[in-house]
Amino acid sequence: MSGQRTGWRRVIPTWRTLLGTVLLFLLLVVGGTIAGYLLVGIPPANSAAKAQSNIYLYSDGSELAHDGEVNRQNVTLSQIPKSVQRAVLAAEDRDFYAESAVDPAAMVRAAWNTVTGKGKQSGSTITQQYVKNYYLGQEQTLTRKAKEFFIAIKLDREVSKDNILEGYLNSSYYGRNAYGIQAAARSYYGRDAEQLTTAQGAYLASLLNAPSAYDLTAHPENRARVLARWNYVLDGMVKKKWLDAGERAALEFPTTRRAKPSPGLSGQRGYLVEAVKNYLSDHHILDEDTLRGGGYRITTTIAKKRQNAFVKAVNTRVMDRLDDDRKVDRSVRAGGASIDPASGRVVALYGGIDYAKQYVNGATRRDYQVGSTFKPIVFASAVQHRSTTQDGARITPNTVYDGTNKRMTISHGRPTGFAPANEDDRSYGPITVTEATDKSVNAVYAQMGIDVGPAKVKSTAIALGIPAGTPSLASAEGAVSLGTATPSVLDMTQAYATLAQHGTHRPYTLVDKATRGEEEIELPEREGTRAIPRTAADTTTSVLRGVVDGGTGTAAQGAGRPAAGKTGTAEEDKAAWFAGYTPELATVVAVLGQNPESAAQEPLYGAGGLSRVNGGDYPAQIWADYTAAALNGRPVRDFDLQLEAGAESASPEPSSSDSPSPSASGSPSTGPADSPTGPTPPTVGPTPPTVTPPTTPPLPSEPAPTTPPTDDVPTVQPQSDELWRQMRWGWGG
Repeated sequence: MSGQRTGWRRVIPTWRTLLGTVLLFLLLVVGGTIAGYLLVGIPPANSAAKAQSNIYLYSDGSELAHDGEVNRQNVTLSQIPKSVQRAVLAAEDRDFYAESAVDPAAMVRAAWNTVTGKGKQSGSTITQQYVKNYYLGQEQTLTRKAKEFFIAIKLDREVSKDNILEGYLNSSYYGRNAYGIQAAARSYYGRDAEQLTTAQGAYLASLLNAPSAYDLTAHPENRARVLARWNYVLDGMVKKKWLDAGERAALEFPTTRRAKPSPGLSGQRGYLVEAVKNYLSDHHILDEDTLRGGGYRITTTIAKKRQNAFVKAVNTRVMDRLDDDRKVDRSVRAGGASIDPASGRVVALYGGIDYAKQYVNGATRRDYQVGSTFKPIVFASAVQHRSTTQDGARITPNTVYDGTNKRMTISHGRPTGFAPANEDDRSYGPITVTEATDKSVNAVYAQMGIDVGPAKVKSTAIALGIPAGTPSLASAEGAVSLGTATPSVLDMTQAYATLAQHGTHRPYTLVDKATRGEEEIELPEREGTRAIPRTAADTTTSVLRGVVDGGTGTAAQGAGRPAAGKTGTAEEDKAAWFAGYTPELATVVAVLGQNPESAAQEPLYGAGGLSRVNGGDYPAQIWADYTAAALNGRPVRDFDLQLEAGAESASPEPSSSDSPSPSASGSPSTGPADSPTGPTPPTVGPTPPTVTPPTTPPLPSEPAPTTPPTDDVPTVQPQSDELWRQMRWGWGG
C-alpha cells in the first residue's frame, strides 16, 4: 500500500497521465488533419463568381433597388504588368512565392476572433483569399475556415503559384462592382490591365484592403488614409527590391476617372443603397465581402413618400432654378437627411442630383464645414457643464456678451490669438446669447467656446452623436465653436435629433430587417442613452426656436409647425446649411459647392441668381417644404420643454453704448451696426476683464462653479495659416 498516492498528491496527474493526454491530443490533431485533407476536395467555382443580387426595400416593403450584374472579365497573368503583380503582392502577401499555402497562426487568430465575436481580422495568405473568393463563400464561420485551410493546401500542391496569383487577381473585388483586375482597370482608369502603370497598379492594390472606403470618388474625405495605403504598397515594393527608390520617389498619385454606376442605381437609389451598405459594414452586421456574396433581402427605414417629398423639395427650391449659362450653377450640389428622434430611424436621405452623374453622397460625405449649425452644441455644452463667463456669470440665454466684430477672445485675462469676424463684418456690441444665436454672431460664440472649454464642447458633440473621428473636430481648438469641423449631414441630423429627444441619444439606423433565405440577420440593440441633461437640451431648443421665429431661419416657418433650428454658412460660402427639428422629426439640409470636373469645393456666390447663398435661403426653404409634406395629415405638436433655471425670457436686449457692460471680456461697440457711420472698427488688442458686477449674476439657487474657465486654447496667434484664413473670412448664418 506504500505506493498509493495520498493527500494533495492524489489530485495531481502523474507524468504517465500527462504524456498520454498530450499524445492523444496530437493523435487527434494529426488524424483530423489527414481526414480533412482526404475528405475535402477542390470544389467547382462558387456561385459568388456569378453573384446573386441583393434586394433593397422601402420601409413599406416596396422595392427600392437591387444590385446589378457582376462586372468581370478574366485576363492571363502575362497580360498583367509585372509591376502591378508585385504591387498586389506588396499590399497583400509579400512572401507569396516563398511561403506555404496557409498561415496557421493567422488561421487560429481568425478562428478565435470569430468564436469570441470580435469580428473579421484577416491574416490569410493570397492562396487562402483566392480559395475564399473563387471556391467558397464569404461567411465568417469555423466550417468555412476549415474548408479554406484544406483546399488551400491541396491547391498549393496541385497548381502553380503563378496560376494561383492569376486566379486571385481575376476573382478579387476592387469596388465599383468590379471583380478582377481587368474590370478594375477599366472602371478606375478607362484602360486595359496590360496598360496599367506602377502608380495605378499600387492604387488598385490598395483598394483590396477596403474597396468602397478607398474609392476617392465616393469618399474624398478619406484621401489621407488612401495615400497612406498607397505609400505603404510602394514602400513595400522598394523594400522587396521590386522597385527602384529613385523611380518610387518620382511617382505621383494617379487620379481616377469618375465612376459609372449601374443604370439600376440611378437617381437617389444608388445613394440609398450605398448608405445602407456602409451602415451594415460599419456596424459589423454584414461585412463588405459577405454582402457581396448576394442573396440578401434588406428592408430599409426609408419611407417612400418622405423620400419623394425630399427630392421634390430640393428640385423645386434649388435644382429647377439653376441655369447652365451661370457657371456657378454647375457646381451646386445638395445633401439631406431626416430622422425620427424617438426611434432613430432615418426616414429620408437625399444624396445628390443623380448617383449616375454625381457619385459622392452629399448626405454622408465628411468634408464640408458645418459653420454656425455647430453653435447650438456650444451652448448646450455651456448649460450642461454649468459654465461661466470670464467674469464668473453663469451662461444662460440671457447672458450678455460683447458682439464686436473681430474682438479678440480672452482666457484668464490673456488674449488667445483668436479674433474671428462676424458675417459681413458687422458689430453688435452688448448682446444676449439668445439674440446672438438669432443673428449668428461669431464674436459671441468664439468667446463662449473658450469659456466652456474646447475639450468640453467636443465631448458634448460626441455625446450628441457627432463621430469622435470627425475631421477637424479634434484639432480645431477655439475655432471648433464656429463650425470648422466637417461632420456629414447625417451626423448633424443625429445630433439635432438628440436635442429634439430632450437630450436622449438613440443611434440612428438605416435598416429595419435583413434576411437571407429563411435566416434573419441579427441587428444591433440601439438603446437610448442620456447624452446631456434634459434641461440642457430643452434650453437649447428654446433658444433655437427664436432663430426660426425671428432670426436667420424664418424661412423654416413655411413648415407650418412649431420648429427649432439653426442656419450655417461654411468658410468662403462653400456650403450653406439649415439644421432643424419639430418635436417628431429632425432634418438637416446642406447646399454645397463642388466643381463638376475637379470635385474641388467652390464658393456659392451667385448660385441660382442670389448674390450669396446663406443657410436661411435654399436650405431653410427646402427644410420647410419637406417637413410640411412629411408631416402632412399629422396633428400639430408643440414642444414640451423643461428649462434650466434662469433661462426664462429676459427683458429687451441692450442695443446702445450706454447698455450694461457685457459679461465677456472685450470692448463693446460704440453704436449700432447699421448706424450711418457703419460698424465700429475692430479692436486692436484685448480689453481687460470688467471689474464691475456682471450683467447676469450667478443664480442664487445654483451652487457656485468649482472650476475656473478653461485655459486649453492658444494664448498667442493661431498655429496655422489655415486658422488665420478662416478667421479672415469668418462664418455666419
